[in-house]
Amino acid sequence: MDHGRVIRRHELSDAEWEFVRPLLPKSLRGRKRLDDRMVLNGIVWKFRTGVAWRDVPERYGPWATLHTRFRQWALDGTFERMLQAAQARADAAGDIDWLVSVDSTVVRAHQHAAGARKEGSAASHSDVPEVA
Repeated sequence: MDHGRVIRRHELSDAEWEFVRPLLPKSLRGRKRLDDRMVLNGIVWKFRTGVAWRDVPERYGPWATLHTRFRQWALDGTFERMLQAAQARADAAGDIDWLVSVDSTVVRAHQHAAGARKEGSAASHSDVPEVA
């Protein structure tokens, strides 16, 4: 008796899957490949739990397949498209407050990196401004 698909804690819901499914690239190879939803759930599980690729449960497929697909999707912009689509949808729904904050962190550099004169350089005292 089939009671439908079991959604585990770190897996995509049906609504989330339907949102990202059209954003995934189509397979260009003739052979059948591992199901995209299962692979994406494995990738999500890996990053939500923080485990190594080799420790992803086998129910998501071979860890090497998950890692390969992750790298492909990262390099071809798939994850960037997912983020942009999610942001656009949230923005249209008024769920994003686009407040921008600029960090003013100061990073000190070594004196030589800042262009300070080296010892013995030909610097005249006239180059140094007088302090009143």
